[in-house]
Parts: sequence; structure tokens; C-alpha cells
Amino acid sequence: MTDIVLTSFDWVPEMPRGYVRDIRIRWALEEAGLPYRVKGVPFADRAAEHFAHQPFGQVPWLTDGELSIFESGAILLHLGERSDKLLPTDPRGRSEAIQWLFAALNSVEMASVPWSIFKFSNDNEHTPGRESLNQFLTSRLQHLENVLAQREWLAGTFSVADIVMSDALRLVDRFGELADYPACRDYIARATARPGFIKAYDDQMAHFAAAD
Repeated sequence: MTDIVLTSFDWVPEMPRGYVRDIRIRWALEEAGLPYRVKGVPFADRAAEHFAHQPFGQVPWLTDGELSIFESGAILLHLGERSDKLLPTDPRGRSEAIQWLFAALNSVEMASVPWSIFKFSNDNEHTPGRESLNQFLTSRLQHLENVLAQREWLAGTFSVADIVMSDALRLVDRFGELADYPACRDYIARATARPGFIKAYDDQMAHFAAAD
């Protein structure tokens, strides 16, 4: 039995399937070729053991031997230490990948997630604060479009930064909001065409479907 265990919910509603954040960890493990197994925890009844591993009652978390790590960014950095397929080994490339990983989490996703909550809830365009969120996301996308128009991957070679950034952009693209950002859309297409993503996505969908 492998020492790496990825813990996710045993079931989620159909709407978030394919976007639950364990997909980032599955993807990284597939890219790195590291053997692992997936363990499901109850979606509706989160016990004390769950909070002992993830203090906010979320998923995923990863156990690697005696280590238990939560937060997808922290998990990806840990896996990057285990595989040069996820993080460059030279100091400059490593630094660039790490800064773009944090940019994906703190600059892009902090704009896309609040915006997407309105989208998922079918809230009215005139809801107070909605326009501010639209403008915030647009500003982030405009800057990112300029970057992605000039490079294939954020840090020169594919890395954990691309896993998080492309996944954050997938959520925006789900609602058709990248029509004016061709470089962002091409970037998502490159990332999601990788065998690692395809396997991770299919496995996540199958995992949740099995509990229906």
C-alpha cells in the first residue's frame, strides 16, 4: 500500500464536480508519477477526525507517511519537493514557479472565487457589490492575458503554478467569461489536454459518481 493518501469528500452535488480542489492534487500526483490512493470522508457529517486534519472542515488533505498536510497550495509545494516534474530545480525557475503559484492563489483566485459564487447562485447582475467583483476580475484577467500571450507556461516549464492557475481560470471559463481573453483560453486548453489532467478529472468524476 502506498504511503501517499489523498483525502476528499466521498460525494458532492453535481454542480461542483470536476472543480473540487482535490483535482489539483490528483493532477500533480499524476504528473509526477507518484503512487497514491484516494480516501473519501463524509460530505454531510464531518467528524472530529476530519477537523484534526483540516481545521476548517474542507478538503483535500494529503498524508505522506507521517506527514498530514492541508491547503492545496501547501500540498503542491510538498509534492514539488518530491518531483522535478512539478518544480524546476534551478533557483531562478523554482522562485518563478513559486511566485506564480502564490499569484494564482492570492491574486487570481481571490478575484475568481467570490465572482463565481454569484454565478453559481444565479444572482442578479444588479446585486450590490456585483459590479465591483466584475471589475476586479476583469483587471486580473487583463494583466494575466498579457503574460500568457508571451509564454507557454508560467515558469518556462510546466509546474504546480500552472496546475493552480489553469484550474482557477477553468472556473471563469465555465461561465463563458474568457471570450475576450484568447491567450487565457489557449493556456487552459494546453493544460487540460495533458494526460495528467485528463486522468485526474476522469477519476474525480468517477469517484463522486460511484457514491450516487
